[in-house]
Amino acid sequence: MSEPLVARMREFGTTVFAEMTALAVRTSSINLGQGFPDTDGPPAMLERAVAAIRDGLNQYPPGPGVPELRQAVAEHRKQHYGLDYDPDGEILVTVGATEALAASVLALCEPGDEVIVFEPYYDSYAAAISLAGAVRRPVTLRPVDGRFTFDPAELRAAVGPRTRAILVNSPHNPTGTVFTYDELAAIAAVVQEHDLVAVTDEVYEHLTYDGVEHIPLATLPGMRERTVMISSAGKTFSVTGWKTGWICAPRALVTAAQTVKQFLTFTSGAPWQLAVAHALREELPWVGGLRDELAGKRDRLMAGLTAAGFAVYRPAGTYFVQTDIRPLGFTDGLELARRLPELAGVVAIPTQVFYDRRELGRHFVRFAFCKKDEIIDEAVARLARLHG
Repeated sequence: MSEPLVARMREFGTTVFAEMTALAVRTSSINLGQGFPDTDGPPAMLERAVAAIRDGLNQYPPGPGVPELRQAVAEHRKQHYGLDYDPDGEILVTVGATEALAASVLALCEPGDEVIVFEPYYDSYAAAISLAGAVRRPVTLRPVDGRFTFDPAELRAAVGPRTRAILVNSPHNPTGTVFTYDELAAIAAVVQEHDLVAVTDEVYEHLTYDGVEHIPLATLPGMRERTVMISSAGKTFSVTGWKTGWICAPRALVTAAQTVKQFLTFTSGAPWQLAVAHALREELPWVGGLRDELAGKRDRLMAGLTAAGFAVYRPAGTYFVQTDIRPLGFTDGLELARRLPELAGVVAIPTQVFYDRRELGRHFVRFAFCKKDEIIDEAVARLARLHG
């Protein structure tokens, strides 16, 4: 029998997250690879989900999402960003941001269309583009003055006659960059000049540090009507397993995404949706406390990584610290990640797997800091062996 998997998906086997998590389990190593917290979200939100299950809300909710959540998302967008979205037609609830991204790309792109992505990129972006039969056009983020950014000239050069969309992730995983207004303005200018659609992944919107502000691309002049704005509850409220996300966009773009989404999952769990609606309205002070805690964990891990001999980039957002392994004498992040359990009893993610041009990220390794302090401290103690 010939290879059953279609050719366009053959480069996407087991994800690096699955590989490294399995490696952590197999070697009893500390897992600083996959970005999920090891503590729960706000108790009142959790109780809302439990109550919804016990109240019998266990059948299909409406395909666009329960009205309570769509209204709560609309209120949140208005309150925080001054953006008006009609909950009846301009907001779609999805099975996490991953489905929102996939449905959007599948809805917007014909085979052969091109999609600009900033590399390193979250791995589902590449898979969604391939599923659509579209083509990736990477623009590389490079370190400048201690943070990752892009060259506007490279962005402009990436646009071609078949370019349809651009994927924008800010706060950015895996580099920790939060795009500035000027960077977003450069993106907006290209989008408008070439009549593109921007698909924005903003799942870390509330997890920024050092007073850095997250600015949605849709708030820039002329961009609301060209932007598919995506976020989710997983990172904001520490419930990554709930897989509850949403799209905010003009009606035509939401209709396009929903046309695809209804044949992917149709809908997502009603109890989680009701609980997240509560959280968006009532639990953002809890999120402020989480942000402060994460800033401390970030600094704790950065200090340990620096002491172990890594070159460390200070993230302005997300769960992750990006490091350069060359000061330790290593040059291949994938090789080091596979050896770290043996060398130090820790698992991390090699950043090069998030690049089209892997040589550009070969020397970077990503560590997650969304873990308990004692876990971070033990990981740091183990990583000190590298310096020794």
